[in-house]
Amino acid sequence: MKILIGSDHGGYKLKEAIKKALDENEIEYEDYGTMTEESIDYPEIAKKVAQDVKDNLGILVCGTGLGMSMAANKVKGIRAALCHDEYTAQMAREHNDANVLCLGGRVLSEEEGIVITKKFIETPFSGEERHQRRIDKIE
Repeated sequence: MKILIGSDHGGYKLKEAIKKALDENEIEYEDYGTMTEESIDYPEIAKKVAQDVKDNLGILVCGTGLGMSMAANKVKGIRAALCHDEYTAQMAREHNDANVLCLGGRVLSEEEGIVITKKFIETPFSGEERHQRRIDKIE
């Protein structure tokens, strides 16, 4: 599995910290940008990552995570979850089979963002019938 990661200017620093943690854990990723803190429009990055997720996982970071989650969820088959802590990351994967993690670079510390990312990546979908039934209703 590869992680597809992207951010706008508001999430750039957190994205870079997450990339460093991914490198340290030898987790393969592809960076979809942005590559600076210069202002850009987050929907462009969200769309690129969401369209390419397929059997991988995505991580999107903007100032609050709200815009990225809204934009990513416009792409068919995407279940982007805005997570604020380890518990929401775990539940997003375990119960909702979320395939894109959204984070707020201006509301989380780098340490918090890395811990949430780790939990999201490591948590599998439970596969329970009741959860799958609900996911099917979303689709």
